[in-house]
Amino acid sequence: MISVSEAKNIIIEQVGLLAPSRLSLKEATGKLLKEDIYSTIDLPPFNQSSVDGYAFCYNDWKKNNPLVIEGEIQAGDAINNTIKGNSALRIFTGAPVPIGADTVVMQEKVTIEKDRLIINDNSIQQGSNIRILGAELTKGTLALKKDTLLQPGAIAFLASMGIKDALVIPNPTISIIITGNELQESGKDLDSGKIYEANSFALTSALHQKYITDITIYYVRDTLDDLTQTLDKCLLLSDLILITGGVSVGEYDFVIKASENCGIKKHFHKIKQRPGKPLFFGKKENKIIFGLPGNPASVLTCYYEYVLLALEVLTGKAQCLEKINSILKTSFSKPAGLTHFLKGWQDGNTASILAGQESYKLSSFAKANCLIVIEENTTEATAGEMIEIHLLP
Repeated sequence: MISVSEAKNIIIEQVGLLAPSRLSLKEATGKLLKEDIYSTIDLPPFNQSSVDGYAFCYNDWKKNNPLVIEGEIQAGDAINNTIKGNSALRIFTGAPVPIGADTVVMQEKVTIEKDRLIINDNSIQQGSNIRILGAELTKGTLALKKDTLLQPGAIAFLASMGIKDALVIPNPTISIIITGNELQESGKDLDSGKIYEANSFALTSALHQKYITDITIYYVRDTLDDLTQTLDKCLLLSDLILITGGVSVGEYDFVIKASENCGIKKHFHKIKQRPGKPLFFGKKENKIIFGLPGNPASVLTCYYEYVLLALEVLTGKAQCLEKINSILKTSFSKPAGLTHFLKGWQDGNTASILAGQESYKLSSFAKANCLIVIEENTTEATAGEMIEIHLLP
């Protein structure tokens, strides 16, 4: 067996960044940009009014107050209006400033007498209330650097330049293989000797929290041939394969043998931890395979501690649970030799260990908002001491 830190280092060493792909802006949201993007236009693309008001030539107003109102310009109108001498045009926010005008006054600061505009704003200056052509960005200049994370603001910024796609690191395609003859689909009366299958729900839900949706689920009976055939198929279709169950050393645990049959190189099997000790990690070319224990709490623990790490390397962006220190509210003792990941509740500056820590129990995970980490060589964690916790999403 290897330690938790050794296992994580192996994952970091063995997993690589996915190849970039050109995706539409809607598909690129939340992904890592892999090209420099230069503006295709000036932003704004023309002189725009920033308010509802009146456009005029500042020097004309200084010489001739009031000005004659000659018409109006709405947002979306073509840039074909020219202002006449000693006149003004009604203008709306976002509309193009007419040729010859250099200032806009807010509608709240004028008086209209018949068709005459009287400006009551002594603080107005030449150029007021106009968004100048190219004020934000000029055509051909760098808009976004490579390795920018495309959050909604960045997506909107690209869209405002008329850009429709970007070269990004895509999300991985994922296969989830559920093994176990004892498993039964939820929604049906439970047969004798069966349990409801929950691991596919746990993993797809957790992946959806990361906006990963290209997921295919396979249900496989506990035979070596069935698992080998399904695993072989998944290696052709997916970047990341998650197998639940069959990873221990029982007579019907076939993950290790099936992975050998498929040419997968084992990088580790079994970690000094609880829950999730039998975890398997392997690789074939650039395909990543995790064999997760079958117990639901073990599946989720291994997902949060190891699969998220692999996803972080694959996508080039932060995926792992946030780590903070907190005061342990309840004492805990254990033998040395295994790192414990305990379902807990963090409230303010303290973290409490929840009841129901066994790997087959999901009730504690349903209530938890963190994993409390008790290190491998620690035997006594005392209430009041500072301890590391990993915040659940």
